[in-house]
Amino acid sequence: MQRRTTLAAALAAAALAWSGAAPAQNPPRIAVTDLAYAQQVSEYFEAGTYQRSSQMSARGSASHGLYGGSGSHSMQASAQASGTYVAGRYSYIEQRELGAYTNDIKGALLRGTTFRLVQGKGFDAGAPQPSKAEQVLHQVQGGKMVPPVRQPQVNDIIARIKKGEFNGADYVLFGVVSSIAFSDALSPLQGTASATHQYGLDLLADFSLIHTRTYEIKAAFSAQGTGNDTKILSGRGDIAPPNRAKVMRETSQSLAQSVFQQLGEQLGATDPGLARGVRPALALPLQGGQPLAAPQPQEQVLILK
Repeated sequence: MQRRTTLAAALAAAALAWSGAAPAQNPPRIAVTDLAYAQQVSEYFEAGTYQRSSQMSARGSASHGLYGGSGSHSMQASAQASGTYVAGRYSYIEQRELGAYTNDIKGALLRGTTFRLVQGKGFDAGAPQPSKAEQVLHQVQGGKMVPPVRQPQVNDIIARIKKGEFNGADYVLFGVVSSIAFSDALSPLQGTASATHQYGLDLLADFSLIHTRTYEIKAAFSAQGTGNDTKILSGRGDIAPPNRAKVMRETSQSLAQSVFQQLGEQLGATDPGLARGVRPALALPLQGGQPLAAPQPQEQVLILK
């Protein structure tokens, strides 16, 4: 009896120690950024100043009779002109955030994890820069070149975290657009007078899950989203505009599913603590923007002879 009591007390102490060693933790808070992108923009500019002034005066003369006297004449003229004209083409990098394709990612995290999502601030591009024409005109008039003002970089996620754009978040899921391309193709159907009009969108983005205090990268991967719409046109000259909303919706949903699956897989290898907040049962492949049904286990049948 004493041995059983001692064993029960030991098990209770072990359970108490285990519960004390692994206290319940608050779920991590994650901020999902809009997809960042940078593109080269070219614009034509003109800058010029021009001044002109002119003066003219004339005096006449006259004669009287064959032997009469004659008067004198004089003329004065002055003109001034000055001008500067500069024209050219200026290229620069425009940095923005793509305000789409992230709501489905947030929804996948809300459904498939125990994480808490917080809303971060949008990217602050800084004060507007003077145009190239204004810079050149200031240089022409004042003789000094206006030094360019350093603008915030949309890809500098560390500077954005330090700036306080994601206050309250333990992690930031940061995405950058690598490639986005629309396709619009018309293909004839062999043996018929009809054709198919195929309209699609492919989006590729790079993602990183970054700790906001240590800047440690917990996951890094590329995810792709794809959507398409196909119309069959007859030889009568039918016009069927593509359903662009459907294409964008399928692209957003497939991108979110890819992000969720890869995030869960990498967290399982890098941080088991975070991985416990992922529900892998929801990580299902997509077909046409809709999740497939979970595969049912097959029963094994043995035939005895």
